[in-house]
Amino acid sequence: MSKPSDLVQGTLDLLILKILALQPLHGWALSQRLKQISGEVLQVSDGSLYPALHKLEQQGWIRAEWKPSENNRRAKFYSLTRLGKRHLEQEAANWDRISTAISGVLRLTEV
Repeated sequence: MSKPSDLVQGTLDLLILKILALQPLHGWALSQRLKQISGEVLQVSDGSLYPALHKLEQQGWIRAEWKPSENNRRAKFYSLTRLGKRHLEQEAANWDRISTAISGVLRLTEV
């Protein structure tokens, strides 16, 4: 993802919450799912993903639980909390409002 970092961080949080709303995942699987869903347009580095997951966990929007992964290795699985679901709904509505406004500006034609 590209800069500015404030926009990227807020957007990354929103994307993580949305993906975890679908199913609990460990970090690597979450990263791969984002890449897959976005048609390989959106890729997140470990250096961005794991601090974001840690922050979301501290805020109470996700919870983590150690479980065996699909290859039988111990992995930290993240899932959305009830508080996280409410936050996701608010942020998704905010994203819709902002993206609609930005799209309106981008559709302007030169005179």
